[in-house]
Amino acid sequence: MIDFALQNDDDFMRQALREAQKAFEAEEVPIGAVIVHENKIIGRGYNQTERLQDPTAHAEMIAITAAADYLGSRRLLDCTLYVTLEPCAMCSGAIVLARVPRLVYGASDPKAGASGTLYTITHDPRLNHRCIVVPGILEEEGAAMLRTFFARIRRN
Repeated sequence: MIDFALQNDDDFMRQALREAQKAFEAEEVPIGAVIVHENKIIGRGYNQTERLQDPTAHAEMIAITAAADYLGSRRLLDCTLYVTLEPCAMCSGAIVLARVPRLVYGASDPKAGASGTLYTITHDPRLNHRCIVVPGILEEEGAAMLRTFFARIRRN
């Protein structure tokens, strides 16, 4: 029997990986995100910090802005955020502020992860919102893209 939620998680994470590929092709750190509401993608984003010269232009932030615009609300209730790498402190804080109830990410980030690795911002009981965190979905695909990207950077 196939777990329906897991199947959807894989499908939507593949969409986030497509966003990460856009970042890779633009010579940005290849991280992608999508936000899903009622089984429909309502926000997409990929890292654009270099192109925009904006330290806040992370994939999650761009996807959150797009989803909030789509819903006409700063609260992303009944949404799931899929991102190829564990969110940093800034993005985890934005996830909490947007009231995203569920976060699904691929690879853990031992250097900046704030959704379970270094910090637990997204599910810290001291905050006024917590979300369910599902790590490790298509982890190797996202991690491989990051390894390839950074190996290429080191060669140049």
